[in-house]
Amino acid sequence: MFENLQDRLGSILNGLTGRGALSEADVSAALREVRRALLEADVALEVVRSFTDKVREKAVGASVLKSIKPGQMVVKIVHDELVEMLGSEGVSIDLNAPAPVVIMMVGLQGSGKTTTTGKIAKRLTEREKKKVLMASLDTRRPAAQEQLRQLGAQTGIDTLPVIAGQSPTDIASRAVQAAKLGGHDIVILDTAGRTHIDEPLMVEMAEIKARSKPHEILLVADSLTGQDAVNLARNFDERVGITGLVLTRMDGDGRGGAALSMRAVTGKPIKLIGVGEKMTELEEFHPRRIADRILGMGDIVSLVEKAAETIDAEKAAAMAAKMAKGKFDLDDLAEQLRQMKKMGGMGGIMGLMPGMAGMKDKMASAGLNDKLFDRQIAIISSMTKAERANPDILKHSRKKRIAAGSGTDAAEINKLLKMHRQMADMMKMMGGKGKGGMMKQMMGGLASKMGLGGGMGGMPDLSNMDPKQLEALAKQAEAAGLKPPPGLGGMGGLPGLGGGGLPGLGGAKLPGLGGLPGLPKKK
Repeated sequence: MFENLQDRLGSILNGLTGRGALSEADVSAALREVRRALLEADVALEVVRSFTDKVREKAVGASVLKSIKPGQMVVKIVHDELVEMLGSEGVSIDLNAPAPVVIMMVGLQGSGKTTTTGKIAKRLTEREKKKVLMASLDTRRPAAQEQLRQLGAQTGIDTLPVIAGQSPTDIASRAVQAAKLGGHDIVILDTAGRTHIDEPLMVEMAEIKARSKPHEILLVADSLTGQDAVNLARNFDERVGITGLVLTRMDGDGRGGAALSMRAVTGKPIKLIGVGEKMTELEEFHPRRIADRILGMGDIVSLVEKAAETIDAEKAAAMAAKMAKGKFDLDDLAEQLRQMKKMGGMGGIMGLMPGMAGMKDKMASAGLNDKLFDRQIAIISSMTKAERANPDILKHSRKKRIAAGSGTDAAEINKLLKMHRQMADMMKMMGGKGKGGMMKQMMGGLASKMGLGGGMGGMPDLSNMDPKQLEALAKQAEAAGLKPPPGLGGMGGLPGLGGGGLPGLGGAKLPGLGGLPGLPKKK
């Protein structure tokens, strides 16, 4: 979503950080470029003007600390203002009201209201352990009510039975009544949209609001809308009164202007973002983390959270025990590749890594994509149990059989075996006896610097840390030089690139992922 903006701002701010002292003219020239980059990203003009004025005001009079270069100070000010523009703190859906809590979904047709309704219901059911009732108030769009009913059946969430001929306001009243009688904690009203804002739509929304008294009114907006998103948000806020925003299609290739503008114009928080078509692909919006991503600083906290959600604790513990003994077979490698796919694949992980967001294109051109994972998993699946446990027995005839079984060739099998051999050697170094293994030494030193104790010889347990500690750890890791080197050649952790790390994982060890960055390449 923010790739273009990220590239532009990254190159502008890199030009500043390389200099010793900055004049007012340098800051003005950089801000002119920042202004142009934001306008090209479809951010509303009034928002851009306000943003650059605030940055200029702070940057020109900024007292620069002795340990920080002036350019780095400007980067910090731009980062802080981005966070301010997006809303300084993440705000989740407010459920603090008598049951049933009514959530009303509003927005234009095609913005993804019905799908988002299903996603929110699933999220509240699984995470908050709430009993949710969904009701479709869209009597105009053909099969809209049937779509919601099918989403309910797919996710196992109750939907209000359809009665033909009822008006949207009557359906809203019936939904609230049914939720009371059925003992539901939450009722989500999926209202009708239009292709554009018109008077009858606004009147209908106001009537539904008066009848159902919603606690939350969420405006669902397509983040690919661009500048027009601002008018949309303003109109809905003035006529209906919204309490928060949900942005859909944040995984698209739009420029991200809607996300940056709507919060600044309405003053209402962005509560959730849709990052894909699947019912699980809905995330909370964390302004600071998004600002970090836009400025190419990565998002280690989200990466750790994603890891904690997708990783099977028992499997992780078993693998960690094997690795501590320096053992790492092809079954372990296949498990790691599957875990990475679950976490969003190579692109998803790289987007969250500090300084790695710009690597996606280089990796794609080098053939390093998620299809590579699929092929590697297929190769391992075509082996016998004995071959997976002991790859040394793989001679020409066996490789020929595996290539036929996996639809690959001997060259790809050799690449996979080479990668596994390097990783197995690395595991021996990390888990070796000596002074407690290299991983323990590195992580133990990092932990002691931060005053964090923990298992594995002083290594902090990331799964039990709160986001503030994780952010501190990420910064400490960067300061300690645990940041992948620029350029594809130096990326020591990617499959088939001859490095020493685990596939695509740089940064501190994630729970159960056994990965460490940038260890020196094998001599």
